Amino acid sequence: MKVNLKEKFSKINQHWHPYIIGELNENYVKLAKLKGELVWHSHQEEDEMFVVVSGTLMMDFRDGKTIQTEPGEILIVPKGVEHKPWTQDEEVLVMLIEPKTTLHTGDLKVEQTIEKLNWI
Repeated sequence: MKVNLKEKFSKINQHWHPYIIGELNENYVKLAKLKGELVWHSHQEEDEMFVVVSGTLMMDFRDGKTIQTEPGEILIVPKGVEHKPWTQDEEVLVMLIEPKTTLHTGDLKVEQTIEKLNWI
């Protein structure tokens, strides 16, 4: 299955709303546009992988560490680790690879939470 990332990103109009573009074994491959910040959350049973396509992704962790991830780099957040993704004053394009069971903001439900994922 071939997917054009540029075409798929052009269909995304909302920040922090992941969309499914493919399946890989028991994982979804998702795309999202990020700007601003998302809430602190964790995924108790699933690791989460961020592939930065453009922009700079910032990720805060409860131990006080902040990791900056640039285009062409990946960041893997281990299961159970509380994290808060955010961006500086730019839009960041990411691909996410995570188990199909992964909830957008973990067990936390807030205004930003997307409960039903859609394919684009």
